[in-house]
Amino acid sequence: MFDPQYYPYASRRHLVYGHRGMVASSHPLATQAGLKILHEGGNAVDAALATAAALTVVDPANNGVGGDCFAIVSMKGEKLAGLNSSGFSPALLTRERVKAEGFDRIPKQGWLPVTVPGAPAGWAALHERYATRPMAELFAPAIELTQGYALSPDNAPILNHFTKVFDGKPLLDEWVKAFNPNKKIFRAGDLFAPVQMGDTLRRLAESDCRDLYEGELAMTIDAYSRRTNGTLRAEDLAAYAPRWVEPVGTSFRGYEVWELPPNGQGMTALIALNVLDALPLHGADPVEKVHMQMEAVKLAFADALHYIADPAFMRIPAQQLLSKEYAKSRAALITDEAKVYAHGSPLKGDTVYFCCADGQGNSISMIQSLYQGFGSGVTIPGTGICLQDRGACFSMQPGHANEAAPRKYPYHTIIPGFLTRDGQPVGPFGIMGGYMQPQAHTQVMVHLLDEGLNPQAALDAPRFCWNEGLKFDLEPGFNPAVVDALRRRGHEISVITGGQYGRGQIIARAGEGESWVGATEPRADGSVIGF
Repeated sequence: MFDPQYYPYASRRHLVYGHRGMVASSHPLATQAGLKILHEGGNAVDAALATAAALTVVDPANNGVGGDCFAIVSMKGEKLAGLNSSGFSPALLTRERVKAEGFDRIPKQGWLPVTVPGAPAGWAALHERYATRPMAELFAPAIELTQGYALSPDNAPILNHFTKVFDGKPLLDEWVKAFNPNKKIFRAGDLFAPVQMGDTLRRLAESDCRDLYEGELAMTIDAYSRRTNGTLRAEDLAAYAPRWVEPVGTSFRGYEVWELPPNGQGMTALIALNVLDALPLHGADPVEKVHMQMEAVKLAFADALHYIADPAFMRIPAQQLLSKEYAKSRAALITDEAKVYAHGSPLKGDTVYFCCADGQGNSISMIQSLYQGFGSGVTIPGTGICLQDRGACFSMQPGHANEAAPRKYPYHTIIPGFLTRDGQPVGPFGIMGGYMQPQAHTQVMVHLLDEGLNPQAALDAPRFCWNEGLKFDLEPGFNPAVVDALRRRGHEISVITGGQYGRGQIIARAGEGESWVGATEPRADGSVIGF
């Protein structure tokens, strides 16, 4: 499938191998939490739940108890299973209320963008169906981390930034009380102890996460929302349940690439891959190859941003968007010149992706998010719970499939991925990063399956990010001659270091299928460990 010693891009990371299990995440301490569970005999889902809980503590800006999660699970001898644990809007959210509060679009902060937290309910659903260890045991590493851990070079400046942003603002200053009450200037290596989160995680572990939906945490959220003119109510929390769904997929270069169906945007990557499958991509020169990928991504978003929404409100069946014949007609629109296929201004977001595998052949692809940094900024007093701002993804356009409405699921950006070949599991993959995610999925799959790069090299390769219209950000790793040629074709390109290019992980079957090989993102603090 690939050369494990060929690394054509600058990177300080190499493939990691293991046969008894593997964990890959965006933070070393979270990876260790999952690995501890594997060492103690837990399976891949047990490890994923331990990793998920730990990530809420060590990467709190990007994910948390107040956010959502999605997963694709591969258990030996079973078909792939998908979990959509995204929350719906409160019953009090209407277009009229948004307008009455003076907004033409749903803002990113405050109560208006808040949707019901889905992550804890998703953890409970995974635990009930697949786990072998008590939830208290799985959450123990995360709870221990709330007593203090050394901040990474990525997370210290994030805490400093949001201290400045939230301090002194009505409603948002509860965040400061929970995460930085002394208004300290953090540096890498400083100890950080979000102790309120420890009590919340303990409550969740003891109640199989029901406390957030029916217990004291639910009542605390309801009371704070009422006191501060919020939209979320205990009735919204009690009415919520995650959904088990069938993954959707497409074929590409002899493999099957799987994503979750709407309301998530995973189909955007599949649409782009279908368009590329209809083009002479393989063996194309470097300029043509990048150009085709850029145009395929724009075509995919043209459809995704128009059609993808809460499935109950979609105007066409999801599978219709994945038709190979339809992809051929869309591919025929691509010429040598850059084009604008539709309006759209993709937003940016913050997420964590992780994956786990065990020695029995089970694996899981999982992702969770608060959307923007620390979500809506609304922090429930005494709990360390930041509520997500996923409602900012709703449209305010009357009649749009994704129009804001009560108890409705918004267009969702977080997407776990999975690979199979001839119906047999290969392994999980994913790249976080708001609207960058399907773009990164597409590019990494091209590197991995079309070009035959190994998983680490596929993650190392420089990426582009479409913003809107003809505008793209490119990483500096692209050949300057290729960048110049793309500009001559009409692409409006900015070469930016440290932009929104996503952060990913991959675990795949290795050798004769009895071992695992893992790769992790060089753009983050992540780690992959196998044993």
